[in-house]
Amino acid sequence: MQIPKLAVIIPCYNEELCIEKTCRRLLEVLEMLIEKGKISSDSYIYCVDDGSNDSTWSIIERLHSETPLVKGATFVRNYGNQKALIAGLEGVRDLGCDCAVSIDADLQQDELSIEQFVDEYQKGYDIVLGVRNDRKTDNFFKKITAIMFYKLMNILGSKIAMNHSDYRLVSKKALDMMDLYHEKSLFLRGFFHELGLKTTTVKFDVKPRFAGQSKFNFISLMGLALNGITSFSIVPLRIIYGLGFVMALFGFLMGLETIFEKIFLNDSPNGVATMIILLCFFGGLQIFCLGVIGEYVGQVYREVKARPRYIVDKFLK
Repeated sequence: MQIPKLAVIIPCYNEELCIEKTCRRLLEVLEMLIEKGKISSDSYIYCVDDGSNDSTWSIIERLHSETPLVKGATFVRNYGNQKALIAGLEGVRDLGCDCAVSIDADLQQDELSIEQFVDEYQKGYDIVLGVRNDRKTDNFFKKITAIMFYKLMNILGSKIAMNHSDYRLVSKKALDMMDLYHEKSLFLRGFFHELGLKTTTVKFDVKPRFAGQSKFNFISLMGLALNGITSFSIVPLRIIYGLGFVMALFGFLMGLETIFEKIFLNDSPNGVATMIILLCFFGGLQIFCLGVIGEYVGQVYREVKARPRYIVDKFLK
């Protein structure tokens, strides 16, 4: 296999405290891999500024003026991490590359693992997933919510690798296949699993964030989970179908019990408290089920409007 041209994608939002250090460190990694003959000399970094309110884009422009190996794009407003990643993947496909690695701007993910990613790509893998060894750097709440996120996603049908975020390498073949998917709310972790291309994993250790604060919290994680589930699974709708059947069966059996007590035991049970409990329970369950259905309807609504995933304000090529 010929020496590949590598693109490193960095989605960033209000990362003025770390984007320069991150880019310079990744340029060192690229230089090291070029010297080892593992990637071509025209490999590059592609930064996607997700509508930052600080000087993130100004720093990227300055780095681009220093070296053409730093390229990028900036949005007119904030669209979210997934849209920035998609823009990065589409951007490097247009610019040209043999494979692309996406990595967070804070470099908590071990940048030296990129070499292992490239080694696996050279063995013929189209997708290489970065999987963290453990969650020792997370606090208790974040650790529990992360485990719940991965478990829930897999139970509800959106299959993703445990402890894999968006640190991965994908080949040009995968990028070309991605161009066939035009849905607006593309969930990348589920998408690359669905492709069925030859996939492997690389383990890495997570480092403490050296500057700034993480933009992910419990609310954003829940939003990501809802998008992933409604994009790649109808299991929740089938669960609602099952719940409806169970509720109907329960009501039928309760009716039989009441008739039995009235005819054979000559007893008319006082059902006020029972009725209130059942009304509250099943009323809440129905509202919950309507909410789940509403998520799917909302997903369809967004797709039908056919609005662009994002709007780019400026390019640096």
